[in-house]
Amino acid sequence: MTASKPLILVAALLFAGTAMADSREHGHLVLDGRYHHDHYYPSAGWVAPVLPRGSVSVGFGGGSYWFSGGVWYQPWGGHYRVIVPPVGIIVPLLPYDYVTLRVGGVPYYYANGVYYSSTVGGYVVVNPPAEAQAAVAQPSPPPAPPRPEPIYYPRNNQSPEQKEADVQACNRWATGQPSAMNDAGVFARAVEACMDGRGYTSR
Repeated sequence: MTASKPLILVAALLFAGTAMADSREHGHLVLDGRYHHDHYYPSAGWVAPVLPRGSVSVGFGGGSYWFSGGVWYQPWGGHYRVIVPPVGIIVPLLPYDYVTLRVGGVPYYYANGVYYSSTVGGYVVVNPPAEAQAAVAQPSPPPAPPRPEPIYYPRNNQSPEQKEADVQACNRWATGQPSAMNDAGVFARAVEACMDGRGYTSR
C-alpha cells in the first residue's frame, strides 16, 4: 500500500496539470452546446474590466443590468460581472445567434442557458419550459449579415470617457424608439441619430 502512494500522488499531479491546461486553453469561455447552439460565452461570475461596445442598459427590480450578445452583466466594484439574468427582465432584442424552440405550440428562444419569450416591449427572460429537454430546435431563417460597429468621431473635442458615456446613454434612449425593440437596424439607426445630436460623426 505504501508503495502505491507515490504513484497516486503523481497521477493526481498529472490530472491537476491537465485540468489547469484546459482552463488556460479555454480561459473564461464556456461552450453552450444545448440544442446544437454551439457558441462560447463568458462563464457566470467572470468579471469584465469594461462592457462590450454597444451594450444595452436594462433596469429591473431597482437594479442595473447590461446586455450584449446574449451575455448579461451587472456592475461589480467598478467592473462588470457576468450573471444569470433574473426571470422577468425584458431585453429589446434577442442575441444575434439564438435557437428557436417550440414547446406545446409556443415559441421560445434560447441562447447562453437562458430562455426568452416574446412580450410587449421585447423579449422576457422566463423559466425553462417543463418540456424543454425534449424540445427540438426549429430551423431559423438565415440572419442578415451583421452591421459593422460604427466608429464615432467627436466634433466638439469630447473626451474618450465622455464618448463612452454618450454611447451608453444613446443605447438606453434607442430602446424606447418605435420598432427598435424588434428590428436591429432601427435600433442601430436610432443610436447613430442620438450620437449625431450629441456632436459625433459616425462612419
